[in-house]
Amino acid sequence: MADKETVSRARLRYARISPQKVRLVADLIRGEDVENALKVLKFTRKRSAPMVGKLIQSAMANATDVDPSIDADALYVKTIFVDGGPSLRRYLPRAQGRATRILKRTSHITVELGLR
Repeated sequence: MADKETVSRARLRYARISPQKVRLVADLIRGEDVENALKVLKFTRKRSAPMVGKLIQSAMANATDVDPSIDADALYVKTIFVDGGPSLRRYLPRAQGRATRILKRTSHITVELGLR
């Protein structure tokens, strides 16, 4: 933990979804209470919403595992950021013997929870 306010952290690495798509969901819940963030994610119709929801639940479990006296209702999403991971390179055949490269991007998602 970098500072006193960060209670727990959870990371999802090599998620097979583009970082740009995950950042749309991450922007929805940044700074929100954990309970409210999970409600928002439950009704968000994006493929990355369940991934981020499970990640927040994992960070909550990490917080209560480290210090059982922590009140789960007092936690909030302190920081959430998405970094790009390695891209899988695939090729698609095109006309006249050419090929087009397709990048299947991956993401590293990090969530830090703080105590209000």
